[in-house]
Amino acid sequence: MIVYKSTDWVEALRHLRSSDVIRLLLKRVLWVGLYAAIVTGLVVRFDKFNLAVDKEFFSFLGIMLSLLLAFRTNTAYDRFYEGRRLWGQLVNNCRNLAVLVHARLPAHDLANRAYFARLLSNFPIALDGHLRKGVRFEKLEEADAGFVERLQQARHVPSRLSALLQEFFERLLREEVLLPNHLITLQRHHEALLDVAGACERIKATPIPFSYSYFIKGFITVFILVMPFNLLDTYEWLTVPITMLGAYALLGVEMIGDEIEDPFGKDSNDLPLTQISNRIRANVHEILGVDLHEDVRTLADVPYSVVF
Repeated sequence: MIVYKSTDWVEALRHLRSSDVIRLLLKRVLWVGLYAAIVTGLVVRFDKFNLAVDKEFFSFLGIMLSLLLAFRTNTAYDRFYEGRRLWGQLVNNCRNLAVLVHARLPAHDLANRAYFARLLSNFPIALDGHLRKGVRFEKLEEADAGFVERLQQARHVPSRLSALLQEFFERLLREEVLLPNHLITLQRHHEALLDVAGACERIKATPIPFSYSYFIKGFITVFILVMPFNLLDTYEWLTVPITMLGAYALLGVEMIGDEIEDPFGKDSNDLPLTQISNRIRANVHEILGVDLHEDVRTLADVPYSVVF
């Protein structure tokens, strides 16, 4: 995700080169410019292939296309925003669990505090990998001897971590560190962890229908191919930059929608899941009073413009 100040236009423009989408978009716009130059040259210089396009009908097509793109972008952004909202819930529930367990565990019980801090902070890190290209087990903390090695046998690592958290709560209940009413309070925040995981999986596994996406791409392609013929009579050689500008807007909106409809990827405009996971880890360890290496703690606030 590109981090920037929305009020600083110069800084925002500087980040254009940070986005793979923008670089690809500029390449496509250049191809459109080449196509417009060829059409303009054939028509203006050689008076060939001049297709008569009714301007009112072309304007009507533009209005229809703008409505489709608006719906496409809103649908993609809804998915992006829901993903961010879910990870905000994950942050809150992890902190709440840490606060509640901190209040019940004796200050001198460092073993249980360290075990719980590592177990809980592993959940968002595992969910991050689960939603992307697989859990990176080297990033997980060893809660006890052979912990990570046992986790590697699990097919759904977040579910396994959630089960271990429940086992930890039940053990504290048997040891009378927790009372039944405490467990009820903890259960609400604990269940929310897998609720978040399931909702994120739903977003990832339900892309925009292919037929709808293909239809918009086809419509944009035809519209851009016809655009120079509609402008030639009025603008002649100015048709080339005007067509490129129109293509920049149309292609850009569609490509941004493609990028943000899966907010859990590693594109420059996707959610910074790794940074959020590291922030949860730092918060949980701080609440429970468990030491965390400074190098790991600083990952919660990566001082770069692009974070994942």
